Amino acid sequence: MQRCAWADSSPAMQAYHDNEWGRPQHNQQRLFELLCLETYQAGLSWQTVLNKRAAFNEDFADYDVDQVAAMTTADVERLLTDARIIRHRQKLMATINNARVIRDWPAGEDFATWLWAFVDNQPIRQAWASIDEVPATNDLAQQVSKEMKRRGFKFVGPTTIYSYLQATGLINDHVVDCPFAPENLPA
Repeated sequence: MQRCAWADSSPAMQAYHDNEWGRPQHNQQRLFELLCLETYQAGLSWQTVLNKRAAFNEDFADYDVDQVAAMTTADVERLLTDARIIRHRQKLMATINNARVIRDWPAGEDFATWLWAFVDNQPIRQAWASIDEVPATNDLAQQVSKEMKRRGFKFVGPTTIYSYLQATGLINDHVVDCPFAPENLPA
């Protein structure tokens, strides 16, 4: 069996694929981190993001929502001088904005529960024969993107959100021959 072809480009990509990608994630802090990483990835390679992940974790207090939400424009200016990260003002500001949206979520519900309700708390399995078949987006990603924008999130277009849904395990797009496809994992 071969893992999903995109994961074979480096040991970091393999580790991400084998240990994280497509695994159902319900922890709000991890969901926030993955949303941020997908935001940074827009227009860049995933390898670039993974190479800078440790620095992002350091600069954003391991994506503690309250700490990131409390950041200011002075923090953004400081971050723009950190060559270890992707220095894109709008993406950095989106990180802070999105932390504030999650922090200020209406009482009685939380972001993770809201997100997983889109799939009735069950990952969607799409058994592709080849990575070439996987779309850049779908109707679910378009719906989630629209609702996220309505709630005030930034940098959450349908393509970014499709990747996010894959990363967080709401959509499982491991190809059928991948050892990490659900049908190939031990019960």
